Formats: sequence, structure tokens, C-alpha cells
Amino acid sequence: MTLLWSTWIGLPLLVPEAAPIAMVGALLGGVGVLAWWAFFSGAAPIERWGAPLLMLGVSLATVPLLDVSISSSMMGLMFPVYTAPGLSLVFVAWAVATRRMADRPRRVALVAAIVLASGFWTTLRTDGMTGDSRQALTWRWTETAEARLLATTAAERLAPPPKATSDANDANDADWPGFRGRNRDGVVRGIRIRTDWDTLPPEELWRRPVGPGVGSFSVRGRQVFTQEQRGDREVVSSYLLATGEPVWRHADPVRFWDSHAGAGPRGTPTVAGDRLYTLGGTGLLTALDAQTGRRLWGRDVAAEHDAFSSGWGFAGSPLVVDDVVIVAAIGTLAAYDAETGAPRWSVPDGADSYSSPHLATLDGVPQVLLLTSDGVTSVAPADGRVLWTHDWATASRIVQPALTAGGDILVGAGGFAGMQRVSATRAAGQHGGWTTEVRWTTRGLKPYFNDFVVHEGHAYGFDGSILASVDLETGERAWKGGRYGHGQLLLLADQDLLLVLGERGDLALVDATPTGFSERARAPAIEGKTWNHPVLVDDVLLVRNTEEMAAFRLSRQ
Repeated sequence: MTLLWSTWIGLPLLVPEAAPIAMVGALLGGVGVLAWWAFFSGAAPIERWGAPLLMLGVSLATVPLLDVSISSSMMGLMFPVYTAPGLSLVFVAWAVATRRMADRPRRVALVAAIVLASGFWTTLRTDGMTGDSRQALTWRWTETAEARLLATTAAERLAPPPKATSDANDANDADWPGFRGRNRDGVVRGIRIRTDWDTLPPEELWRRPVGPGVGSFSVRGRQVFTQEQRGDREVVSSYLLATGEPVWRHADPVRFWDSHAGAGPRGTPTVAGDRLYTLGGTGLLTALDAQTGRRLWGRDVAAEHDAFSSGWGFAGSPLVVDDVVIVAAIGTLAAYDAETGAPRWSVPDGADSYSSPHLATLDGVPQVLLLTSDGVTSVAPADGRVLWTHDWATASRIVQPALTAGGDILVGAGGFAGMQRVSATRAAGQHGGWTTEVRWTTRGLKPYFNDFVVHEGHAYGFDGSILASVDLETGERAWKGGRYGHGQLLLLADQDLLLVLGERGDLALVDATPTGFSERARAPAIEGKTWNHPVLVDDVLLVRNTEEMAAFRLSRQ
């Protein structure tokens, strides 16, 4: 039993990546204990067979009494399995403690122990899971950060929208137009920052609570945009970049929640000209006036394309190409007229995907890529014509593809699949067909839901919860090191530097060089599980998670 307990409780604390393995080991250990009891213990038949059946029956009866965050999650669906290790531990304790008691009080104690052990779960709720599949359990009656935010919203005042400017660049060109920056590659150029954070740490400009959601920010001029959940309303919000004061909010009467990330939308707003495009967790696509938040048009992508999530919601961010806005409706690409919202084209796939449409130019041809559980699909942005597909079936894909300097595509899959380098080329002639070829496959970097960056012949990203780098020519791992949980990162290309936002909200600077892992600096930023991508506009760093957001000024070199 000591081994069972240490495997179930201790191993995930010491080695977070081992949590799923530890749970399976604990389950097998618990089943082994019950099997020994039923077949070899020598106890009375009513106890040998009654105890396991009682555990199963009480567990099933407990499910309707669980908090909705547990009952509607994988924990609820597998509650008897999930609680088997703990019940086995209680059962062994009962067997040892009551071995000299009379039969009747002994059996009453057994019923009481199992009911209390299973009923204990009714006092808990889960606020989601970490990237290592550990549940964030807390008392059921504890006030959530979202509830505290809602209690203060009524008295909150909105700042007046910034005045429109006649500067054409400011009016039509966003500083950070959407998910992972201008090219959706997480690369920042044109700035060099100080790395001596011991003496010049990031300067906090403002901090404020925010509704739950795992999307990031877009920035246009003096306004910051993000998406959040506030009670039964899914909200698109604008804040002042300088102070964090709220400017406007657009709300839709929908709520999304899943057992992994928790409540709230998954996408990041996209700025195009004076408009803002958002895709919510339930599939609502909305066009808003960026300055005022006025709704211009909206579509229910889920209903229109009969595309419904297998559990994790609509996680992609809109992509604007010329006069169309393109969204990933799970595995379906759908395009709408950016001005009117009228449907333009769709490419049904049926595969699973939580990635975002990605604009790339390959062999001189602009195209939109979407990663799905089947592989990669490439379409022409104007009409949705499928240009080529690459088959590499794995679990549903989340991260973005990346391009090498030579025009090849890097496709990440996570799990045991890893990464592939794929070349897509067009045959000679105006109507030449496309062919794809796998250059290499590696397990040296296995990006799951943590995007990676490409720099000077190497890819850098999270291999599980540890940073790693692979050589783009060979696919071989250059190094692996540094534990930041399942965080996100940016590349400061002018400095060969990674700006890492860890899963627990800490910031770090790491060398983006192939010579080995080297951390330059580390500083706290926000608290709580942080899966949201950071944003760097000029020298202002924006970070957020499901509870709070903050802005920091980074000292320039």
C-alpha cells in the first residue's frame, strides 16, 4: 500500500510529467488489492465480494451529487475508475483497523468508510487541469475568481474610446493584429531589451482582473482587445494599452466550459483595418467596430456548418486575407465576406482540429493551411479550392504550422508523434499539381498545445513541459532543458532570445541558440495556470490567464 500511495500522490508532485502514468499505476494497484481480497483473502464471502460491489455502487450513486465541473468532465464519466485508488486505500485501512472487531460493527464501519470516502468528492470542484493532466481541485464552496470579478463589474466605469486618428498607418495597420503576431509565428523584431532583470526587472504598468478564457491579445493603437467569459455572457473587451482601463464590451448570451481549460472562449481577436473579428468558444463569429465595439455582423459557424466540438470548443482565431475572413470550424475551413458577413466558401473535412488557419506562400502561391487530426490541408484563400493535402493522422492538432527559410512546413503533433518537416512543391506549368514529401520525422520536439518558433536553422519550443531545440536540417535534438510547465513563448529575433511565459505565470529569458539551454533571467508576472500567449508591442509586454492580466515595460538596451 505504501507503494500505491506514493505512486498516486507522491510521484506527480516530484515528477509532474508522470501524473498520467502514476494514475494508471495507482489504478492497477487498487484493482490488484481488490482482486487479492476477493480471491485470496480468506474473508467471509459477503465481505470478499460485497466490498468491491459496494465501492462500485456507492461511486455510481455519488456521480449525480458531484459539482457540475466534475460530473460533466472526464472525472465524472470515469468516476469509479478515478476514485478506485483512494477507495482502495480506505478499504485497506478499514481491513487493518477492524480485523479484531465483531462482524456487525466491522461491516457497518466498512459501509461508513466507503460512503465517506466517496462522498468526500461531493465537497470539491475542479477549476480545470494543468498541462500534465493534474486536476485543479478546490472546495466546492470557495468563491471563484470569475464570481469576484462579476461582483465588481456593476460599479465599473468605462473609459471613453480613444479619438480616431487621421494617420493612415495607425488607422489601418494594427501593432499586433492577432494570434501570435503579424505572421502567426510568435516572432518579434525591431527591439532589443535588457536581460539583467536582477537590477532592472520588468516594470509593472498595470494589473487588473479579467474573465476566464485562454486566448491572447490583439493591439491597435492605444487599444487592447481580448475575449473573456463573464457569467452567462461571452465577452469581447477593449482596454487602454497605457492604463488597462476598460473602453467597451460586446457580450453574447452564451457560455462555454470544458474540463481541461475551464470556462471561457479560446480564440484571440483579429484586427483588420478598423474592424475586429472574433470567434467564440461555441462558434459565434462576430465583426465589431474596433474603436467603439459596435456589432457590424455575426454568424453562427457551428450551426451553419454542422460543426460541433468533441469537447474543447472552437479554439481557432479568425484569419483575414484580402476581403474574406476565414475561420476553422473544428475541421472545416469556412470563409465569409469581411465587409458583410455573407458566406463565400467552405471546405468540409470532418477531422478534428483546434488550430487556426495559417497564411503561407509556398512556391510563390499564397495559400491557407489548416492542421487537423488527418494531417494538413491547403486551400486557395479566394475560393477555397483545395491545393494539396498531406496525410499524417494523429490525435487532434492544436499548434500552428511553421515555415523554414527554405519554404518547407513544420508540422507538430505532440504525444508520441513529434514533428515532421514537409516540402510542398508545384509541378511546372500553369495548372501543375502539388506533391508533398516528408523530409524527416523527429520526436526530439513534440509540441502539443504550446506553439514553437523557428530561428536560424533551429526550432525552439516545449517538449512536454521542458524547452527543447531541434536542428531543421536533420531533425535531431540540439538540447533540452528548463522546466516552465506547459507555457508559451515569443522569439526576440534581433537578440537570439526566447521570452517564455511559464504555466505558473513566471517570465524567463532563454537563449535561442543551438549550443545548449541557458536561462538569462527570470521574474514573476501573474499567478495561476497560464496557457495564454504573451504579446510584446514595442517595449510593452502583455500577459494574461483565466483570472488576471497585466502589462509590463521591458527596459531597452
